[in-house]
Amino acid sequence: MAETKTAYNRIEMLQAADVVAREKSIDREQVLEAMEMALQKAAKAKYGPEHDIRATIDRTTGETQLFRYRLVADPVENEFTQISLEAAQDIHPDAKVGDFLTDALPAIDLGRINAQTAKQVIVQRVRDAERERQFNEYKDRVGEIVNGIVKRVEFGNVTVDLGRAEAVLRRDETIPRETFKVSDRVRAYIYDVRKEARGPQIFLSRTHPQFVAKLFAQEVPEIYDGIIEIKSVARDPGSRAKIGVVSNDSSIDPVGACVGMRGSRVQAVVQEIQGEKIDIIPWSPDTATFVVNALAPAEVAKVVLDEDDHRIEVVVPDEQLSLAIGRRGQNVRLASMLTGWAIDILTEAEESERRQEEFRTRSALFVEALDVDDVIAGLLVTEGFTRVEEVASVAVEDLGAIEGFDDAIAEELQARATAWVEKRDAEYDAKRRELGVGDDVAAIEGLTPGMLVALGEKGVKTLDDLGDLAGDELVEILGAGEMDADTANAIIMKAREHWFAEEGKN
Repeated sequence: MAETKTAYNRIEMLQAADVVAREKSIDREQVLEAMEMALQKAAKAKYGPEHDIRATIDRTTGETQLFRYRLVADPVENEFTQISLEAAQDIHPDAKVGDFLTDALPAIDLGRINAQTAKQVIVQRVRDAERERQFNEYKDRVGEIVNGIVKRVEFGNVTVDLGRAEAVLRRDETIPRETFKVSDRVRAYIYDVRKEARGPQIFLSRTHPQFVAKLFAQEVPEIYDGIIEIKSVARDPGSRAKIGVVSNDSSIDPVGACVGMRGSRVQAVVQEIQGEKIDIIPWSPDTATFVVNALAPAEVAKVVLDEDDHRIEVVVPDEQLSLAIGRRGQNVRLASMLTGWAIDILTEAEESERRQEEFRTRSALFVEALDVDDVIAGLLVTEGFTRVEEVASVAVEDLGAIEGFDDAIAEELQARATAWVEKRDAEYDAKRRELGVGDDVAAIEGLTPGMLVALGEKGVKTLDDLGDLAGDELVEILGAGEMDADTANAIIMKAREHWFAEEGKN
């Protein structure tokens, strides 16, 4: 009768492992390993934690066995986990250092306390295995849309049951004025999966720009098939969104495909994101064209790109200004996010006034520096000259080709420009020496006399001072438009050359 009961207990143990594995969606082997760990811990509690005791469960019969392991060592450092070579060879003549000897131990009666400890070990190991399974399952699903059921709502943070795991939809990732109740169905975007002390955390969002992109991919077959591509998305969650789309098939209109018959496709997305208005913009590889499209419905008269600062100046008719900017700046802000360019909007009147001011400023510079009248200064500005150095360095024949100039005027203008530049540079050089900027710094190619004065005024006076700078720091000291980042980095590396030479000597 006792043998029958023991056999029943063994089978019951295997059945319990199968049930837990199914309920937690983890491997049966992991459950059995947790049971072995629990038995091992209970055995150590009985025989002593200093012993190396291991438990095994037969995967077919459910029979459990306990063994004490001892390592054959010479010399013996731990009498509980090691055995001398001589003693080991008395038991097994062919034993050698590094082998393990095992002694079978009798099965133990767990008792109430040990049974509770074993249960805690099993629960913890199963929980760890479940967490690992959840992390491995969802770590590669970042960027997907999932459906779930609201399980809890605490202080606006929503816990969502995804079926095989729980996820968190934080308050700041929900659309404004959106509320959820327990048992509500929710659709959201997985934007992050992280391992944390409390287990894997799956973070959801309904405000992420890519949530809109993925919703369109579900509604528009051409996007799923790769015929239409969503290049960029910008959102003001709950209010308005812009998406830039392009078609890889010239016969398919990307905007029309996303809108759908009578707006059916776009409306399906709008309903999911609580009525958020969506502007579908034709994407273009030409930045200016894309920016013009992104500012729709406003009309654009002119654009001027500044690639160095990654800014674009947009000129619109006076009556289009409020439309281009949008309510609380929303239209221009979304257009900037969509294109990745900083956008400055001017009316035609503002642009005209600024252009006239620039004309007056530059003309005044040439009048003073070259001692010419307003007409000649105006002709130079009209031809695109902005600095006296440009007049000094341009070819005489190019200067003489300007309407109203001849070779004699061109030569005289260039002579005056050269004299002015030389005088100014001499003043800069004297100022540089007065500030204590070294001749070795001045010898570096690419640094003008004016730049050397700017460095001296900021305390950069030696090669070491210059070498200690970062590229962006040098650009900032010299002022916007004076030098690009690549040139700045090259100058700094030139200043550091003596460091490497000194290291080589040592």
